[in-house]
Amino acid sequence: MAQSKIKKSNSQIVIWCGMRRWLSRLLVLGASVLLIVIGWGSVTPPSAVASIRQIEEAPGQMLYQSRHTLPDETGQSWQIVLFKRVKAGEPKDISLRLVGFPGMAEFAHPQPLKIKTNTGKVLEAEDLFADQSPAANVGQYNITEVLSQLPTATGVKLSLPMKSDRTTTLRIPSVVILEWQTVATE
Repeated sequence: MAQSKIKKSNSQIVIWCGMRRWLSRLLVLGASVLLIVIGWGSVTPPSAVASIRQIEEAPGQMLYQSRHTLPDETGQSWQIVLFKRVKAGEPKDISLRLVGFPGMAEFAHPQPLKIKTNTGKVLEAEDLFADQSPAANVGQYNITEVLSQLPTATGVKLSLPMKSDRTTTLRIPSVVILEWQTVATE
């Protein structure tokens, strides 16, 4: 009788150990799936928050804007605004305004904005704040001539001229370029 109790007790221990092993594996699998799901958000590229605006500034004068917030290579956020004014049906130049966080970015004026395509071609846009900028962290460039040359299938890299002979790089996705070209043709 004592032997049957021992066998029964041993079989219960074996069953309990098997269940613990199964529960441990299930817990590890669940934790792994959770980490993958949480980590996926940090692996995917940040999305560009965009909007196209049409604003009547004055009778007969329209302002068309494309606004985005994108990070530079260090993760600092930049406001990127492409705009054009149309007065009496005649469009003016298309400008690209870049605004960094005050105290973190200081543009070097007058220097052109360099735009590099994935094929290595470098385009330049004229510095519109060559004489005077409204703030050190704001740059504005005339991209009327280069906008039609930007690739719509791939993005580009903007090299922003900063003080202390350094540059900051912004990656502009192709969807943003397509939006810019839409604003240009409005």
